Amino acid sequence: MTHEFPVRVYYEDTDMGGIVYHANYLRFIERARSDWVRRLGNDQNAMRDAGIIWVVQRIEADYLAPAKFEDELMVETEVEKLTGARLTMRQLVRRGETPLFKAVVTAVCVTAADGRPTRLPAEIRALI
Repeated sequence: MTHEFPVRVYYEDTDMGGIVYHANYLRFIERARSDWVRRLGNDQNAMRDAGIIWVVQRIEADYLAPAKFEDELMVETEVEKLTGARLTMRQLVRRGETPLFKAVVTAVCVTAADGRPTRLPAEIRALI
């Protein structure tokens, strides 16, 4: 299952040359992951109230080509691996068919109180 999330590049996303600033790709893929989780039916507020939160543990990123002011982009998110407490996703930002940025993101579940690793609840695993 691949989730797609559209992003338009605004002036605030770019540097003086009109090119997307490198750190903003992380914002784009974060928004896409948040939208994907919401569409799955995972209420992150309820999860936090139950004492569990997601945190990003690792991001491996490759910048392939520049995005520019006013570009319409698509962020694709796909699950690579799910374990008891860890979720690894592949994300791709593209303009049309041209890949611009790709990342492998590992998120883990931790306890909200002290940040210790914890198992993902079974009902959330079933959604994914």
